[in-house]
Amino acid sequence: MNTTLREILSLLDATLEPGRFQDYCPNGLQVEGRQHVRRIVTGVTASAALIAAAVDRQADAILVHHGYFWKGEDPRITGMKRQRLNKLLAHDISLIAYHLPLDAHPELGNNAQLAKQLGLTIDGSLEPGNPKGLGNTATLARPVGVEDFAVHIEKMLGRTPQVIAGGPPQIRRIGWCTGAAQGYIEKAIALGLDAYVSGEISEPTVHAAREAGIHYFACGHHATERYGVRALGEFVQQTLGVPVEFVDIDNPV
Repeated sequence: MNTTLREILSLLDATLEPGRFQDYCPNGLQVEGRQHVRRIVTGVTASAALIAAAVDRQADAILVHHGYFWKGEDPRITGMKRQRLNKLLAHDISLIAYHLPLDAHPELGNNAQLAKQLGLTIDGSLEPGNPKGLGNTATLARPVGVEDFAVHIEKMLGRTPQVIAGGPPQIRRIGWCTGAAQGYIEKAIALGLDAYVSGEISEPTVHAAREAGIHYFACGHHATERYGVRALGEFVQQTLGVPVEFVDIDNPV
């Protein structure tokens, strides 16, 4: 079965509502390919490896979380950017990307899907009162020690987290925001949470965790953001009937 590029974009825009966000990149169609779509490949980042996988699978479109044309980047089409775009255009493959709208979606989004993966029940936002806020909170049914929670993360994500143990002996209230949201630890601190989970870690994050008395778990940018785009692709397949395959290009960061 196949559908049109227009139908796919209409569904995605209606679902993710990109117009609600001021983002760092254009959301939606970034590179236009053929108009009839018989197969879609999804992945976290539109890397050369993901494009090659899409070509091998004879995909007509690629749907990702991290696309191209970020604010502040060199706009010239040279080097790596030229090679990626050249391959997309040569094979007439569309590139579709959603950044913050995918992070924030309450069901298909990265934060919602990470909660599902970790078995967390969302009970609030890291930014209470902000309808476009990113990140969530949960209250564990049973308090857990920091080492046990780290083991749980490793089991569920297939990656050993970097842990800054700065909080209480038992974790009960936890917050999270996927990707490069280590700075959001300040929001978790303001809410009085016991632990905060994100993808990356920076030098100041260590001091913030230790001095504010909160545990921090850096679980990997890629590892925390695999699940939203996969869920989004499954939604497209179920809704429009076009085959969608998630391709996980390994990334240790």
